[in-house]
Amino acid sequence: MPWLETDVMKERTKFVLAYESGLYSMSELCARFGISRETGHTMWARYQAQGWAGLEDRSRAPQSCPHRTPSEVECALLIARKAHPTWGPVTLLDYLRRTQPGLKLPAASTVGDILTRAGLVQPRKTRRRARHPGRPYVQMRAPNDVWTADFKGQFRMRDRRYCYPLTVADGYSRYLFACRARASTEHASARSVFRQLFVQYGLPLQILTDNGCPFASVGLGGLSRLSAWWIRLGIQPIRIEPGRPEQNGRHERMHRTLKAEATRPAAAHIIAQQRAFERFRRCYNEERPHRALHGRVPAELYAASPRPFPQREPGLEYPGHFEVRKVCSNGCIKWHDEFVFISHVLVGEPLGLEPARDGVWSVHYGPLLLARFDERDHRVIG
Repeated sequence: MPWLETDVMKERTKFVLAYESGLYSMSELCARFGISRETGHTMWARYQAQGWAGLEDRSRAPQSCPHRTPSEVECALLIARKAHPTWGPVTLLDYLRRTQPGLKLPAASTVGDILTRAGLVQPRKTRRRARHPGRPYVQMRAPNDVWTADFKGQFRMRDRRYCYPLTVADGYSRYLFACRARASTEHASARSVFRQLFVQYGLPLQILTDNGCPFASVGLGGLSRLSAWWIRLGIQPIRIEPGRPEQNGRHERMHRTLKAEATRPAAAHIIAQQRAFERFRRCYNEERPHRALHGRVPAELYAASPRPFPQREPGLEYPGHFEVRKVCSNGCIKWHDEFVFISHVLVGEPLGLEPARDGVWSVHYGPLLLARFDERDHRVIG
């Protein structure tokens, strides 16, 4: 025997018919149907006034709105906006206060709602932001476990040009490898500095940075050309959370000392500024005792990495069950004769695609999981 089906309208109809029969009192019927007597009387009154149509659901929207913006104010706002399409709510309100002082104007947020309802607001294109993996897990148990790097805030030298100091240090020993005065934060300049350091000191296991250029980008995995190069060398790039400089606190504390001792006052030009940085670096590494190191200096604790910089840059290898695709010059990979955009950062690089489940692939760049790729709709989810 099938289940009995019912709905609100059927129940209301049964209620009215039962009460109309005169066999039950209002209290008895309300108890049987599980409603209050007020609701029962309301349903009966609506039936008497409008018939069966009176039992239909009604809108619960209020019939009046005491704080509604007057129509003449809305009209004035819309006229002003159409005359000046680039003006925002605050500017429109200031304009109407000056030109029509008698109007009772609403809040700026209300003006924004009015403009949106009228279709006079174009949504802004949101900037793509790389998904951050969260607070970095960092263990600094020995030299070269983690290097820390950052561009200290730029400052103007006496020749009116800006200096961008690139600093690189060992997280365990606090040994300052480099403080280089650069003219910008561009990739090529930073890469040349890191290459010199890798040749001189060897390769670390990880490099901890912030999310700025050239260490990160808004592409998949937050990869930049610099961090992609680190991965090819067997170095894991790790990034602090956006807006959390304390997660690289050792480096930030060094920057405070650097600022006090080597940039105030600024040098006359970039060559003189670099000489000041080198003097600071020697003092910082070999003379200045560190409280965190129990009074020792960084040079006493640091030792070069046992992982040398390779003569030939190693390639990326993937397990045999991976599908390998090279990123084309347009930032896409070819999949079933169609282009799928990945990233302009990885042009020319091989990616490994591992089957995850039916129609879904995991996209890897070396050991790093970049994204999921759904081949059914050619969608890449970072």
